[in-house]
Amino acid sequence: MKKTIPPVKGTRDFYPEQMALRTWLYDTVRNVSESFGYQEWDAPYLESLDLYAAKSGDELVKKQSYVFTDRGGDEITLRPELTPSLTRMIAARQNELIFPLRWWSFGPFWRYERPGRGRSREFFQWNIDLLGVKSPEADAEMVAVAAAFLKAAGLTPTQAQICVNNRTFMDAEFDSLGIFPEKKAEVSGLVDRREKMEAKPWEANALEIGLTQKQLDGLKSILDDSERWKKSEELVRLFETLESLGVREYVRFDPNIMRGLLYYTGTVFEAFDISGSVKRAILGGGRYDNLLGDVGGEPLPAVGFAMGDVVINLILQELKLLPTLPISPAKVLVTAFSSELLMDSMSLAAELRDLGINVTCYPEPAKLPKQFKFADRMGMRVVLVIGPDEAKDGKVTVKNLTSGTQETIARSKVNEVIKKILESQ
Repeated sequence: MKKTIPPVKGTRDFYPEQMALRTWLYDTVRNVSESFGYQEWDAPYLESLDLYAAKSGDELVKKQSYVFTDRGGDEITLRPELTPSLTRMIAARQNELIFPLRWWSFGPFWRYERPGRGRSREFFQWNIDLLGVKSPEADAEMVAVAAAFLKAAGLTPTQAQICVNNRTFMDAEFDSLGIFPEKKAEVSGLVDRREKMEAKPWEANALEIGLTQKQLDGLKSILDDSERWKKSEELVRLFETLESLGVREYVRFDPNIMRGLLYYTGTVFEAFDISGSVKRAILGGGRYDNLLGDVGGEPLPAVGFAMGDVVINLILQELKLLPTLPISPAKVLVTAFSSELLMDSMSLAAELRDLGINVTCYPEPAKLPKQFKFADRMGMRVVLVIGPDEAKDGKVTVKNLTSGTQETIARSKVNEVIKKILESQ
């Protein structure tokens, strides 16, 4: 057999079954976003590397981005994330937009990472942001959107949880330990790695970056205190709002959540599967009040999160929560009885489409059992036959594949009968 060329490493083929699930995820994301009043938008798939270089961290820019020099000599990258594009677009029209601004998007992204379980180099991502409001209540709305998605996807609070922290609060906690300002970024990174490392190597890493044993002990005490959020006015207000929004059961405080990107300034959060074997975050985000000013706009408070499609699909598959979707968007097949009657079949299919019914017409004459088998395998529910007798009398034979019954009716009644069959299933 001739050897085929495989897809590029880290990318995925979307056969119709997988495409249906991708569309389902997109529709779920759309419904949740719009239920909170968010508007859909998008940005170019290609961006200038300069847009990311100063704001996203060296690892994302130098190691994970797909970068090339175009024919004009500019360094271009396939977008690895969307927040910098968002801030660029807001800065360009900041005086024209209506604030507070609620935007969402779902599209493809690329990162040159090692492909593995829950990770690919090309992926689809939901991004959602609220700009123009600086308050714990705005942060709570964003967390509530995330919780609403988990619920819409069928995940219960015993299966998935959103872990929340606050970087401003943690900075104050670092101050209480006597950690110098220039060390805070390193310590934040240390905290972010805690769940990914064994205890002894993590503690050794803490001492290597310059923490004293006393500071390390104090840091561990902070990170193990699940009630410490009650010391923070912002976090208290956030959890009170989540209670009012009806999603408090999906959310818990976790001081180990720091988020790796440099631009987060306040609340940060990540959602995790707590019932299965997938250890990567479902989604993550937080408050980023400085980024717009850094790309040339007027300072503007903002909060948002992103969710890739790979991890959530893996979790829903493991938990058997992915929906069973129809194979074919058409539930009706018009058969091709013979070459002489093919145009009759084609015209019937066209009439039904004009009436709003999705219809497939078999493309060439074939034995009826073969056409019926095709309809069954494609998940269709109704088969229509125009044979010589039907054509002569202006009638159509309608077979209900679910019940196995069939009847021959006037062609003018076909639409009515089909709708009754489909509505009953």
